Amino acid sequence: MQWDGEGIRALREHLGLTQQGMADELGTRQQTISEWERELYRPRGTSVRLLSIVAERAGFEYQPKARADPTHDSADTAR
Repeated sequence: MQWDGEGIRALREHLGLTQQGMADELGTRQQTISEWERELYRPRGTSVRLLSIVAERAGFEYQPKARADPTHDSADTAR
């Protein structure tokens, strides 16, 4: 699974954790969790694997929300 900010936040909320609580569980800093959620950075390597393991064990199934297609704006569809 690719972890985006929305998915990380959804997992954290599913677990009932604050950013600090999730950071403590993952052995990282609260600032790192915040940066991932705001998509300033994405988790890599071991962090991706650890997030996936935590999600699987928690029975977390992330369904990303549909995003608007940035290649089409409303002016194009009105024509």
